[in-house]
Amino acid sequence: MTIIRTSNKPIGQRNRESLGQFFTPSHVADLMASWVDPLPERITLLDAGAGTGTLIAALVRRICRMPGVTKQLRVTAFEIDPSLAQPLAVCMASCQRMCESSGISFSADIRQVDFIATAAPIARGDLFAESLPSFNVALVNPPYRKIRSDSAERLHLRSAGIETSNLYAGFLALIIRLLAPGGQLVSITPRSFCNGPYFRPFRDDLLDRMAIRRIHVFDSRSAVFEQDDVLQETIIMDAVKSAEPCATIRISSSTGAPESAVHERKLPHNAIIRSTGADRFIHIPADDADLLAREWMGRLPATLHDLGLVVSTGRVVDFRARPFLRDEPTNGTVPLIYPHHIRRAMIDWPRDGMRKPQAIVRCRETADLLIPSGVYVLVKRFTAKEERRRLVAALYDPTRIPYQEIGFENHLNYIHAHGRGLPPALARGLTLFFNSTWADHCFRAFSGHTQVNAADLRAFRYPDREALERIGRAASMGELSQVEIDAIVMEIANE
Repeated sequence: MTIIRTSNKPIGQRNRESLGQFFTPSHVADLMASWVDPLPERITLLDAGAGTGTLIAALVRRICRMPGVTKQLRVTAFEIDPSLAQPLAVCMASCQRMCESSGISFSADIRQVDFIATAAPIARGDLFAESLPSFNVALVNPPYRKIRSDSAERLHLRSAGIETSNLYAGFLALIIRLLAPGGQLVSITPRSFCNGPYFRPFRDDLLDRMAIRRIHVFDSRSAVFEQDDVLQETIIMDAVKSAEPCATIRISSSTGAPESAVHERKLPHNAIIRSTGADRFIHIPADDADLLAREWMGRLPATLHDLGLVVSTGRVVDFRARPFLRDEPTNGTVPLIYPHHIRRAMIDWPRDGMRKPQAIVRCRETADLLIPSGVYVLVKRFTAKEERRRLVAALYDPTRIPYQEIGFENHLNYIHAHGRGLPPALARGLTLFFNSTWADHCFRAFSGHTQVNAADLRAFRYPDREALERIGRAASMGELSQVEIDAIVMEIANE
C-alpha cells in the first residue's frame, strides 16, 4: 500500500498573511476525515482551500482502510496559491495510486482559481456560471482573514446574498450552497462565528440550512496551529445539509496534540443552539463546570437593559488621539485609563513605570472622547491567549481619582447609566459578579474568542438590581479572595 505524505509546512511564506493560510496538521486532518460518516459509496468531495492536500489525503487513508464501502472518490480541489500547485499535484497522484491499490476509482480536478469568484455566480444562479458537481462531502480548512466592505471578495459574496466580514465564513456559506441535500460538511475554523453581532447573518444562514451533528474544541489554542499566531479558539464542526436539526449534538474536546485523548458527551440540541430574542447563538460547554455555570446563568433574571444600564467601548483610540496624549498628568489634562491600570478590581492611576500615556489633554478637539466623572464598571475587551480568566472587571471610583472628566481607552468596555455614573453599591456588585468564577465559566462557554465584546455583555444574564446592590454592600472592593467573591455572589444570586 502506498503511504501518502503531505507537507503542512509553510510554502511561499510571504503570501500566507495576504491569503489567510493556516495549514492543517495531519493528525487533525485524520480526525476530521473520521467524521465523514456514513461513508458514501460514491463520494463527490469538495476542498475549497486544499493547500497541499492534507485533508484529501486523510479521507483517502480512511476509505482505503475500509475496503468495499466507498467505490469511487471524485475530488474537486481549489487552491489559489501557485506555490502550492506542485505539492498538491504530487499529493493527488499519491492519492490516486493508493485508491487504485484498494480498488477505488479516483479522479481529481485541481482548480488554481479563486474559489469565491468561481462559486458566487453559481450560488446566485448565473446562466453562464461555471459548472461544478453536486458535492456530497466537503472537507475544508478555509482561509482566516478579515475582508473589507469594498473588497472584491465581499462584493462577490454580497452578490450571492452572503454578508460576512471574514473569509472563512464566506467560504463556508458558499460551500453550504454547493452541497447536495444530505451532504456532509466537516470544517476547522475559528470559534468566533458562534456568537456576536458580526457573524449573526452567517450564523442564521448556517442554522437555517445545516444540522450540526458534532463540535470538537481544543483545550489549548497553541497546540493545533503551533507554528502560527492563532489568537482565537479553533473548533471542528460536523454538519449535514438539512433544515431539520439533530435532536442531540456531540461535543468533544482534546488538547490538540497528536494522540491526545478525546473526551465526548451528547447534549440536547437546545443546550447548544440558544436563542436570545431574534438572535441565535452556539454555546459550547467545555466541561461539567461550564454546564453547571450556564444552568445557573440561565436562571438569572436580568440583562443590562433590564438593569437600566448601557455598555460602551472606550472612546479613546490612542494612535488617533496621539497629539493630545501625555505620559504623565499635567495642568489641563485628565486621566486616560488603559487595561494596564486594572489592579485587584480597582483602578491604579497613575502607575509608576507605565509605558503608555496616562493623561489626555482636555480641549475642544478631545471633548467627544471624554466622559463625565462618575462610578463606572470597566471590563477588559482583550485577554492574553492563555490567560486564566476571560472576564476581568474593575471599579472606577471618582473619589480616588478626583477629576471632572476622564478618558477610557478603546481596549476597555465601560458600563454606565445612559452616559452617567452608577450608584456605588450597584457598581461594586456588578464588578464582583463579573469577577466571580461562575460568571467567567459561563462567559467562556458563551464566547469563543479572547475578545469581550459589548454585544456579548448585552446578551449576558445578570442578577436583578436588588441582588447586585446587596452583593455590592456585602464587601469592600480589593479586599476579597476569589473564594470569598464566589461565596458572596453565589449566596445572594441564588436566593
